[in-house]
Amino acid sequence: MCYEKNMTKKLTTYAKRRNVKKSREPKPKVASSRGNPSFVVQQHAARSMHYDLRLEVGGVMKSWAVPKGPSLNPRNRRLAVLTDDHPLAYKNFEGTIPEGEYGAGKVIVWDRGKYKNIKKTKEGKEITMAGAFRKGTVEVFLRGKKLRGAFALIRMSGKNWLLIKMKDDYADSQKNIVKSHPHSVKSGRKINEL
Repeated sequence: MCYEKNMTKKLTTYAKRRNVKKSREPKPKVASSRGNPSFVVQQHAARSMHYDLRLEVGGVMKSWAVPKGPSLNPRNRRLAVLTDDHPLAYKNFEGTIPEGEYGAGKVIVWDRGKYKNIKKTKEGKEITMAGAFRKGTVEVFLRGKKLRGAFALIRMSGKNWLLIKMKDDYADSQKNIVKSHPHSVKSGRKINEL
């Protein structure tokens, strides 16, 4: 019961900003994680185009808005602004959020898959996702349809973080993954085709 109350608190901001009678977005209900944690990147044409990176952590999707989208180039530092937690069911959401509602605009599932926490101490001990989040340095290995390999999220100040592709076999300084792969991995549509 304590776990459920804690989960509900995590989704308070999400619930306050949404009217589920007007939008098809998932309700802010409690759900438990099963198996390997998932991630999703949703392209979101709201007031401005951006990409929402969401990582499953502690029964919710921790979320960052990435204005330029992810990059495979380790030299690129992408601003990632921490937003409110989303329910686990949000990882499957694709559609249009109606005008007048929070985040109004079109959303596609640009990429999704599983991830592994790879953050370790200097001694080589694994740091939990909650611990990494508190410390302000999250390191994950993504196994998506488009994004693969190690990525770091580093807190700068307040809600501002940096999303950085770490150097590995999946890094690519030449490819613009956002432009070369614009389709949804769920429906196959581009965002302007919704």
